[in-house]
Amino acid sequence: MPVLEIADRDKVHFPGFDGVLLSYHQLREMVDDPRYADWRIALSEVQGIYLITDSSNGKQYVGKADGAERILGRWTAYARDGHGGNVALRELAQQSALGERAGMKTDHARHFVFSLLRVFGPSTPSSEVNSAESHYKAALMTRQFGLNRN
Repeated sequence: MPVLEIADRDKVHFPGFDGVLLSYHQLREMVDDPRYADWRIALSEVQGIYLITDSSNGKQYVGKADGAERILGRWTAYARDGHGGNVALRELAQQSALGERAGMKTDHARHFVFSLLRVFGPSTPSSEVNSAESHYKAALMTRQFGLNRN
């Protein structure tokens, strides 16, 4: 038999969109590690609604990635700074920075868990993605009890 391919045995299999569940540490690996190439391909092709849960207190944040940014682009921002520019998450980062100056270890993002609630094709209108995001914020009550400020 001829050899057609030598597979990378360390490659991390993409579990499908419904199976995505990443700790913050894993998210950072997914963005940069070659073993996650299939993940980056899949997440760069879809828009969607995602959930960030703080596993230390159960607070949740519902967000969206639409347009050219797609899921991968949005999550790359979180991997880089832990807040992705979101108001409540940025506040946690600032509190963490103050705690670190006082000698406390308070890495705000280390307890974050990332998952997908719904994915959309690349040509889905922004209005449909916005509507789904609003629905999940209301259903999960993330404005009242979570980390959404809008």
